[in-house]
Amino acid sequence: MSLSVDVFVLDEHGGRRLAESPADGSDLAGFESWRTEVWGSPAVSSLGARYFPTLATGDLVVAPDEVPDFLAECDLIRANLHAIAPADGVRKPHQWYVAQISARLSNVRDAALRAQRIGGGVIVW
Repeated sequence: MSLSVDVFVLDEHGGRRLAESPADGSDLAGFESWRTEVWGSPAVSSLGARYFPTLATGDLVVAPDEVPDFLAECDLIRANLHAIAPADGVRKPHQWYVAQISARLSNVRDAALRAQRIGGGVIVW
């Protein structure tokens, strides 16, 4: 199972309505196991991140007014990819994790930029 990232807009009753994803984009945000192994890991929390670590216990919802702070956190994660990526393991080498996390982070950041343009929020689930 995989994590997905989507953009939402709030309707007149405060409910979330998913915005259409661009045809050339990707909604992949990582493997389900990344909730705790990557995004919600102690390495991410130790950076002072406050959004991504919530994935360890549930879905991540970024309200429209929080998107600028979330984009800053995406930049913080990107600057620390080598520290966040798991070490060489039995399954994959460290560099594979760095590349995969970078690609999924790009998808999340792209969604946040789309959300910012339309006054929407972001959900990773």
